[in-house]
Amino acid sequence: MKRCPPVILLITALLAACGPVATPIAASLPPTATAAPAAPVLLPTLPPPTPEPMPEPRTLTVFAAASLSDAFTEIGQDFEAVHPGVSVALNFAGSQTLSTQLTQGAVADIFASANKTEMDKLAAASLVPTDAPRNFLTNQLIVILPKYNPANLQTLQDLTRPGMKLVLADKSVPAGKYTLQILDNMVKDAAFGADFKTRLLANVVSNETDVKQVVAKVQLGEADAGIAYLSDSIAAPELKTIQIPANLNVLARYPIAALTNAPQPQLAADFVAYVLSADGQAILKKWGFNPISP
Repeated sequence: MKRCPPVILLITALLAACGPVATPIAASLPPTATAAPAAPVLLPTLPPPTPEPMPEPRTLTVFAAASLSDAFTEIGQDFEAVHPGVSVALNFAGSQTLSTQLTQGAVADIFASANKTEMDKLAAASLVPTDAPRNFLTNQLIVILPKYNPANLQTLQDLTRPGMKLVLADKSVPAGKYTLQILDNMVKDAAFGADFKTRLLANVVSNETDVKQVVAKVQLGEADAGIAYLSDSIAAPELKTIQIPANLNVLARYPIAALTNAPQPQLAADFVAYVLSADGQAILKKWGFNPISP
C-alpha cells in the first residue's frame, strides 16, 4: 500500500480540526428576498389659514385752523398708518370760519382752533363739552418779507414807511386779533411812538380771512410785508423775517377738542391723545410750534 507523504497528512489533520465555516444569514437568503420598507409617517392635515377680515372703512373729520395745515397733514398721515381702514379728512380754514360752519350744522369729529374764543363759541352751543378743550401748543407772530425783500425792510419801524404795502389777517381771524394786540403793545413803547399803529395800518392793502392767504400774498410779491405766525415762516423757509420782541409779542394758545356728537367718538379721542403725545408734539415742534409741556 502506498503511503501518504507526511506533509499531506498534516494538512488533512488541521482542516478536520477547524470544523465547518459559518455562513452569514444575509448571505443565505434567496436572491429575491429584501428587507421590508419602513411604513411612512402620516402628518396631521392642517386647515388653510383663515384670512384676516379687512377693517371697515371709517372717516375721521378734523376741522383745524389754517396755520395747522402742514403739521396736521403729517399727523393725519401718521394716524392713518396705525389705524388701518381710517381716513383722516382735514378741513383747514380760519378758526372763525370753522366755528361758524360747525354752529350752522357742519358735521365733524374734532375742532382745533387758533384761539380760545372760537372754541368757547362751540362750548356755549353745547357742541363741545365745556371740560373737553385742551391746549396743545403755543405760537407767536413774526413779520414775513418776500424772498428778495424788494422794499429793503430792516426794522419794525420800517413798516410805517409811506408807500409800503402791508397785508394782515382780518381782525375777525385769530391772527388778526393777535396782530392788533401787538400793535397796542407797541404804541406804549417809546421806541415806536403813540401813532405807530395808525401809521402802520395806513399801509395795509389787504386783510385776509386766514393767515395762509397772508403768507401766499407775500410769497407772490403782492405785498412788501405781512404779519403771520412763526410756524408759517418755518413752513415757508424762503421768506425773510423780522422778529417781534417777546415783550411786545402775543403768546397764542391753541385748544383742541372732540365734538359732543362726533360720528367717530373713539377715533376722535385717539386722535386728540396722539396730538398730545410725545410723537404728536414732536411733529408740531418740527413745524415751528411750541409744544405744551405735560
